[in-house]
This record gives sequence, structure tokens and C-alpha cells, in this order.
Amino acid sequence: MSASSAIKRIGVLTGGGDCPGINAVIRAVVKTGLLDYGFEAVGILDGYEGLVKDRMVELGYEDVSGILTVGGTILGTSNTAHPFEYVEHGGQAEDARDVSDQCVTNFEKAGLDVLFCIGGDGTLSIAHQLAAKGLPVVGVPKTIDNDICGTDVTFGFDTAVQIVTEAIDRLHTTAMSHHRAMVIETMGRYAGWLALVGGMAGGGDIILIPEIPHHMEVVCEAVGGRSRRGKRFSLIVVAEGVKRPEGGYVLRGRVEESHEKIRLGGIGVWLANEVQERTGVVSRAVVLGHVQRGGSPTAFDRVLATRLGREAVVQAAEGRFDVMVGVQGRDIVPVPLADVAQKQRLVTADSQVLHAARSVGTCFGDE
Repeated sequence: MSASSAIKRIGVLTGGGDCPGINAVIRAVVKTGLLDYGFEAVGILDGYEGLVKDRMVELGYEDVSGILTVGGTILGTSNTAHPFEYVEHGGQAEDARDVSDQCVTNFEKAGLDVLFCIGGDGTLSIAHQLAAKGLPVVGVPKTIDNDICGTDVTFGFDTAVQIVTEAIDRLHTTAMSHHRAMVIETMGRYAGWLALVGGMAGGGDIILIPEIPHHMEVVCEAVGGRSRRGKRFSLIVVAEGVKRPEGGYVLRGRVEESHEKIRLGGIGVWLANEVQERTGVVSRAVVLGHVQRGGSPTAFDRVLATRLGREAVVQAAEGRFDVMVGVQGRDIVPVPLADVAQKQRLVTADSQVLHAARSVGTCFGDE
């Protein structure tokens, strides 16, 4: 008996932050399962919260038609529901309990044979833990941060880069007109990919990323140097996970019931104030925030998401579980979740993208 013949019903959930292209993956998983293998599909609502609380819906062909271009996720998501450290809404960290057995029970109750988990490092780490409890899982890497190990790129990243680039383009004209330093704060958490690639595409003069400690003296000299060369404005792109030179993140708050309790944000305003005080150049900060995660996915992300969704079903049909489908070169290949869980893909010193940015004069605040 082939592996696919043992599969009758598949479940799919989306965890973590929303991201352009999630619906394209859901569409590809459901349609590939139905058309190529005759699988029934079930959508699990609000990420792992739905698996804990047994909130599921049947998904047929028509339910996933017309969602290729739609942002967000039709299933809903949660970035606080952690089955192994579960905290009820409004609870405190000390109230956390392990409800993973409840997830297994609800999985079996729904008659599911496979669980497809679409998400970032947190979602995929949980998927790996569930696999250790016997659930057949396949992961699909999703994040605008592009920080998942085992894949060259994640869907959603290209769309976010386009949004960052367009924002910088628009701020460029304002900076020129008013002779200001414009600070653009991007998302990305502890990885600098979004600020680096988006800043490079938008012609950022100074790009600060978490992987490269910066010095305010170097940043301010870059701003002053541009003024002396007749460039009476500067574009400074900074990732939300950049620390102040003296150490410590700038935070916008905490969410106690979340596994990732701190919420980054505010480094852009801090940086603008520092630049203006030290250089005398009028500086303004723009925090792009959640606009980077919304809207319709680019053509690249639509195609990538569709490929990833299809390949995830193929892995399950061929009997490979506890894996993620990752992009390596031009191919999509299975990657053991053990190689993905609790890890982050950061910008390294030998990155060709980083070298290219330095070669065209971009300042990273370190030299």
C-alpha cells in the first residue's frame, strides 16, 4: 500500500503573524490534495488555538477558489497559542500548561491523517514538537523576515521588500525637498534581511541591521559627510531589532501570554532624535509597521507559495513527515524540522547582498 493511499483527510493551519501569500499556500494544499490525490481537507482556525480548542471547518474546492491574490489568511492565525506552554487569553506566563495531548486528541477526533503547518520559526518549532508526539506533520516556511533556516527564501518576503522599497521611494522626495534625514523603521525582528534588501532596493544611504553593531559617531559622520558633498538629505533604514549602541532593544510593549513576550519597535524614533541632536540636521522617523505584512502578494510570492503548497502535499503523499519544504537554489526540497526548530537564519558577514551594498557606498554604521 502506497503512503498516499493511507491518507484520506488532511488538515492545514496558519500560525504566527499574517503574511502575503498564506492564502495561496492554503489554496495549493487543498487543490493539490483534492485534484491529484483525492484527499479531503480541513482548515484549523486561528493556528494552534484551533487545534487546542477543536475549531475546524471543511475546505472544498470552492472554498479556496479566488483567494490566490488575497492577503492575510482565511483561516485566521494566532501568535500566542503554544500547545506546550499554553496560556488562556488574559492569563500570565506562570499559568502556562501543556495541552499538547489535547491537540493530538482533536487531530484524531477530526479523522486527520496529516497536519500541514504554515508558519515561521515558532510555528515550525511547535510542529516539530508535535511530530515527536506522533503527529505526521509537514511545514511550510512563512515570514516576511526571511529568517528561517533550511530555505533560501520564504514566501511573503518579496512582497514586504516591495512595500519597504515603495515607502523609501516616497520618502526620498520629501527628504530632498525639506533637506532632512528620514529614518525608516522596518520589521524583521532579530534578522536584518528586510531592512537590508528593502533598504538596498530603495537606495538607503545608511542601513542598520541587528547583525552589525553600529556606532552613532559613524552614522552621524555619514549624514554630515553627505551634507558636505552637497547632498542635503539622508535616508536611514533601520531594522526594529537593532540595539542602541549602549545595549538593549527599544520596545513598544510586552504580551505576557505570548511565547515571544517582548514586542520590538521604536528604534526609528530614538535614532532620529539622536541624529538631529548630534548633527543639527532635522530628522523625522517613519515606522512602517504592519503595513509590511498586508495586502496582495507579488507575482513572485504567489508562484512560490503555490509551489511550496504543492510540494508539501507531495512530501506527505510520499510518506515524508517531520519535514519542511524549503527553497534551495531553484528547487524545493524536504528539510528535517530538527534542522529548522529553534534556529534563525541571519545576515552573515560573507553575504553577497551585504557586500554589494557596501560596494555602492552604503554605510552600516560600523566603519
